[in-house]
Amino acid sequence: MPISYRDTRTERTTRLGIGRRPVTMYVCGPTVYAPAHVGHGRTYLYFDLVRRYFAATGVPVRHAMNITDVEDKITHRARALRIPPMVLSRREERRFFADLDALGVLRPTYAPRASDFVADMVRFARRLDRTGRVHRVGDAWFYRPPESTRRRNFAVATELERHRVREDPEVAVPPLDLREFTVWRRQEPPAPSWMSPWGPGVPGWHLECYAMAERYLGVPADLQGGGQDLIFPHHYAQNEIAFALRGSPFARGFLHTGFVLKDGKKLSKSTGNLVDLGPAVRRWGPSALRWYLLGTPRTRPVNWETAAMARAARELASVRRTLQRSVAAGAGGSVRAERFRRLAAGVEADLAVELGADRALGRIHRFAQALDRAAASRAQRGDRPAAALALRRIEALTGLRLLTNERRHPR
Repeated sequence: MPISYRDTRTERTTRLGIGRRPVTMYVCGPTVYAPAHVGHGRTYLYFDLVRRYFAATGVPVRHAMNITDVEDKITHRARALRIPPMVLSRREERRFFADLDALGVLRPTYAPRASDFVADMVRFARRLDRTGRVHRVGDAWFYRPPESTRRRNFAVATELERHRVREDPEVAVPPLDLREFTVWRRQEPPAPSWMSPWGPGVPGWHLECYAMAERYLGVPADLQGGGQDLIFPHHYAQNEIAFALRGSPFARGFLHTGFVLKDGKKLSKSTGNLVDLGPAVRRWGPSALRWYLLGTPRTRPVNWETAAMARAARELASVRRTLQRSVAAGAGGSVRAERFRRLAAGVEADLAVELGADRALGRIHRFAQALDRAAASRAQRGDRPAAALALRRIEALTGLRLLTNERRHPR
């Protein structure tokens, strides 16, 4: 069964996983200058669900995620810490993957680093230059998209502009058209710098993902995803690159996730409004954190509140106790395995529509509550293996641990 979802670019319902094996998925990765926060964790959880859903239904996925290890934020923080930028980026890359591993997020098939793709980015920048649409502003070169692609790309509206990542803070004279994006910026050592037809410097970061997707997945990919703040200018610019070089969008479909808010504001490494991912996983446990972050529909924001997180942890603990008891050895009950199989089928169906994890978790919770109310809440003695198998399928689909407990490490 394919996954149906509302495509962010076309604003129409589309389906993923039809007649293509494997599915190709590109998910934008981190800029590794500081620890990941729970907002990043929520985004990667949804694409983890895509991986898990297709693994459970027999469809292979080729998943690429970039590691941005060359960027001004890395250079500035490394300077403040008095360490080389690459030392900082490698340290934070290791911490990033350790945090995702602890959360139970499956590793991507490919996790290339930007620093290994500069030559490819220069090659694609030269092809953009040959379109005649690259112009110089100060020490930077910008690509100006043609008007003809406006109706094929994301609509550039006030909401997108409000959330956009600001383009190259080091550029003294920014472009007049907000649709323009950097192709190359001059930069001298000791800051990271490579040679190019435009002198020493660094490529524009939108070229990074295009070069990696072209190498590992082919463009267009089946799906591109990330947080809503990446829609503009990053995914917008990647589409413009693909339109210019291939005559197609970067991906056949785009899927984005809502923010995690704290005190009414988006979590952000650059502003310091943070709930770090690693400590949150250690304090609450990976399944409880999943239960909380996935309990709200994908496109809606989650308001991080410690009291709400604690309630989610208690709710999951109650569900886990009930489900473990239902298939434990001992006296038999009256619940047939078919009820457990219907639960697993329902969870799969929920995920197949808009990655409806919130509906799937609600279904699991209601099932456990119904078992608690039953006079004999255990599976029938001969049905226990089949019931446990259905619960293990739910674990595979959702990444939750239901039949085993998890250690928490409060700090």
